[in-house]
Amino acid sequence: MNMRPLCRNPSFRREKGAALYVALIMLILLALIGIVGMQVATLQERMASNYRAVNIAFQNAESSARDVEESIRSTLSASGTFAADREDCVTSFDPLTWADDLTSNASGTTYTRRVDRCFTSSSLRIGERLNEETGNIYEVSALGSDGDSDNAATAVINTIFIP
Repeated sequence: MNMRPLCRNPSFRREKGAALYVALIMLILLALIGIVGMQVATLQERMASNYRAVNIAFQNAESSARDVEESIRSTLSASGTFAADREDCVTSFDPLTWADDLTSNASGTTYTRRVDRCFTSSSLRIGERLNEETGNIYEVSALGSDGDSDNAATAVINTIFIP
């Protein structure tokens, strides 16, 4: 039997697998690009989740504030008086400090303060009808959370309500 080499070119015998090394380096680079891509996607998913949680907390706080405002409006139209949580003029109220002092599961908590007594009326328009009556002005603060008890996102809003 006549055995001939498959390739008669002697230069093929001198090659040491350079294509294999290039292919392995390319695979390593592609794997690194894939790992970085997965880390970026995970980070973006976390950011989207945090944004959603904060948005839900804000919406819950705003819903609580609107409920209090509607309660003020309906109470004033029914009986003419609304008893706020605080009726006297205290200028040191800070909504963020108030929210920090509450427990983490105090979502839906509100604080109402009557502020029309904190400033004097202007004497420039005596006898003229103003655009808005300043007989009842309320500061409404509301705390809301996204409902997740472990890592709850919270939001506090502070509004001025003139019924």
